[in-house]
Amino acid sequence: MSGDFDALVIGGGPAGAALAHLLARGGRSALVVEREAQPAHKVCGEFISAEAAFYLRDIGVDVRRLGAAPIDSVRLCASHRTAASRLPFPAFSLSRRVLDAAILEAAMNAGAVVRRVRATRLVNQGGVWRAQLADGAVVSARAAFLATGKHDLPNWKRPAGIQPDFIGFKAHWRLEAAQGAELAGHVELIPFSGGYAGLQRIETGDANLCLVVRQSAFAALGGRWDALVCALRSASPQLDRRLAGATQCWRRPQSIWPIPYGHLCTASDGAWRLGDQAAVVPSFSGDGIAIALHSANLAAQYYLSGKPSGEFQTRLASDLAAQIRRATWLSRVLVHPFGQAAAAATFAFAPGLLAVVARATRVPGGALRRARDPFATAIAP
Repeated sequence: MSGDFDALVIGGGPAGAALAHLLARGGRSALVVEREAQPAHKVCGEFISAEAAFYLRDIGVDVRRLGAAPIDSVRLCASHRTAASRLPFPAFSLSRRVLDAAILEAAMNAGAVVRRVRATRLVNQGGVWRAQLADGAVVSARAAFLATGKHDLPNWKRPAGIQPDFIGFKAHWRLEAAQGAELAGHVELIPFSGGYAGLQRIETGDANLCLVVRQSAFAALGGRWDALVCALRSASPQLDRRLAGATQCWRRPQSIWPIPYGHLCTASDGAWRLGDQAAVVPSFSGDGIAIALHSANLAAQYYLSGKPSGEFQTRLASDLAAQIRRATWLSRVLVHPFGQAAAAATFAFAPGLLAVVARATRVPGGALRRARDPFATAIAP
């Protein structure tokens, strides 16, 4: 493990593992350093959009074969109003534990090397990248790719973002049969005082409840998960029905803080930044996994073509800027009391606008077309 690799990929989530697959497929040696000792759950809405499914198919990961639950509709459940619309694209729901394991396996099958150990430090010494690992080892490579998600390496911190005051929570719930049947095929978006939540079924039939809440709102609830769930159920009769008689699958929820919503990396600092290290889209959009995979595909295209990280970072920022800007603005609306009331009234009157919002917060189609061939020798302007 002490020898040089072409690429050192820190983080084995969708962005890092997909990149490692593409680089190995392109004839480069790639080492993935993944902090989790085994496949693990992540704080994530677990929504796989059409763009994400497209990229996954390219690396041999078929979400249908993994049992992903199909999603074709969205519901906005605000107070006593519910608006529903069909999504303008096919989508799926799959737990991150299953998805991440499948992409890492694809990377290894392509020839990438995976080490399950935490990286504690990354430095560039004379053009060689070296990472210190928690087990005392040092690994080196000619290029470094940061794909650590919402976690930062100690000496590679990101800016706070535009909307940085959220705490994220996630828990799986076993619903009663009738409630699970009603939820099937839908993602339900639930605004509440100080945040919003998403609920959808995953491949096991359980429901994933993923939410973000302002730090001040959570503190006002005594910093207690049970109080937060009670507040959620009070805010949404729909969610209250869903959780009636339900059992939380885990003793305590997963959480992450802070979340730098609106962050967009526009210039290179030497390393190649992918996924949430490059851009953090608000959770309600459901496009975080697609952004991660798009960044991996684009990075592979630029790296294999001999282009520098700075050109990649500029192109990726250009691809995502409008999407991140729109999604962050809408996220601010969704956590403001007046914005929630206006959204509830608007979508109740014109539910088809939900599909418009879903389309407006996706990776742009033009960016997808440019990134379809990771082995292209010419980069589209």
